[in-house]
Order: sequence, then C-alpha cells, then structure tokens
Amino acid sequence: QAQLVESGGGLVQAGGSLRLSCATSGRTFSAYDMGWFRQTPGKEREFVAAINWSGGRTDSADSVKGRCTISRDNAKNTMYLQMNSLRPEDTAVYYCARRVGGMSRAPDVYRDWGQGTQVTVSS
Repeated sequence: QAQLVESGGGLVQAGGSLRLSCATSGRTFSAYDMGWFRQTPGKEREFVAAINWSGGRTDSADSVKGRCTISRDNAKNTMYLQMNSLRPEDTAVYYCARRVGGMSRAPDVYRDWGQGTQVTVSS
C-alpha cells in the first residue's frame, strides 16, 4: 500500500528554519512527481512547491519563493522542503503528495497524500 510520511514540523520563532521530510514507500519513488502543500483551518489546501521525478525541475509559490527549497533523494525515497526565514503566516499543516504525469500546483490531481506535519511559527 502506498504510503507517504511527513516529518520535521514543529514550533519555531519567526526568522527560523525547518526542514520537512517526506518518506515514501510503494512503487518506485522516481516514477513520481511530488509536491508540498499546506492548509490552515477553514482554508483550502495551498500549493507550496513541486518537483519533477528526476529533481531537475522545480516550482514554488510566490509566497515562499526565495525562502523555501524543494529537493529529493531518489536513492532514499525521500523528498525535502527546506524552509528559511519563516514567518507567522507560514503556520499550517504541511502535506506531501505524489502523482504521475508532471508537476502541478493543483492539489486535486495528486493521488497519494501523507498525514501532514504541523509547522507553527511564533512572532
């Protein structure tokens, strides 16, 4: 059964950094394009960043561009999100997701999702 497990969330002060990880199992990791999304209560799931199957192409939301870096290690079946200069508005539950067929900013096209990891940024 396909499984994605996020880790690395926590409480951090504004200006701090966190590195999120998404460990996967199931089909060959390198077959998938991957994405990070985040969600706060009462709001829709928001695109954060995406990476293609090889890691050669990435995309990120304007709200995190220059502060967050998405990467992957296909040998370890793991994707990462390095987040720097964190702001209180980055507070959310962060989810990783995977799909076949290209990077996308639309959460509806991703098939498999993790359970999420909470990121809280204090001011």
